[in-house]
Amino acid sequence: MLDGVSPVDPTSQAGGHSQPDAGSGDGWSTVTVAGPAGPIEVRSVGDGPAVLMVPSLGRGAADFLHLGRSLSAGGYRAIVPEPRGIGGSTGSLEGVSMADLAGDTAVVIEALGVGPATLVGHAFGNRVARLVAALHPGQVESVVLLACGGRVPAAPEHRAALRRVFDVDSSPEEHLAAVGVAFFAPCNDASVWAGGWHPVVAHHQGRAVADDDIEVWWTAGSADVLVLQPADDVVALPANARSIVDLLGDRASLVVVADAGHALLPEQPQVVADTLLEWLRDRSRRTGQ
Repeated sequence: MLDGVSPVDPTSQAGGHSQPDAGSGDGWSTVTVAGPAGPIEVRSVGDGPAVLMVPSLGRGAADFLHLGRSLSAGGYRAIVPEPRGIGGSTGSLEGVSMADLAGDTAVVIEALGVGPATLVGHAFGNRVARLVAALHPGQVESVVLLACGGRVPAAPEHRAALRRVFDVDSSPEEHLAAVGVAFFAPCNDASVWAGGWHPVVAHHQGRAVADDDIEVWWTAGSADVLVLQPADDVVALPANARSIVDLLGDRASLVVVADAGHALLPEQPQVVADTLLEWLRDRSRRTGQ
């Protein structure tokens, strides 16, 4: 289960919840990488050290448009593979495991010749990022966790709201209300995430989590870790972030982002971008890379 949330069992993608084009304009390019189970569509922008980003449960590359542009402007190459089942990433989701998803990410890094890369994982994506660091350490320079969950479960009403987000039978009004409860701080507008949801993908990702061993990936191997934790996150509770930072000691840093919930990226995009760039530049100064 994903923080205590049972995977839903949709029969189709959510009608009317379209995904924006993550590769349109602004210098983004698209390539196809041969993945272990099929093609992987990869968007990228910029030149410089690689920062590869993994999106949240049932969501795609478009969530990282703003952050990718900011990284590119800051001298980095932003890379966003579409998860299996979204866009041109057509590998099978049947029986997919977290190790399979981590393998997809590692293959992209190897195929593009950009390793070791910084991995940024948002929500569900930070589980994948941490598992890549554990299973493929040579491909990972560092790991950034946006909305860090895994151990401390959400309250029942918030788990229920998360399930409703992927309920294909809900009305648009019910869907948006669930998005607001599960993903957004009370002060923020959830309508910016009315679209971009992929329930079938979320279903299989949720099953992969249910069959996974958290002990394998919780510490992100031996990589250094930055945690950007939304203060108002009701799905990945802040206690999770404090737990991992306390455990990892000197190799972890924690930044709490005010006025943000589990969505984080559309709520405080500039804070996320500025904090990440500052951390990357500080690492570069310290390591001489």
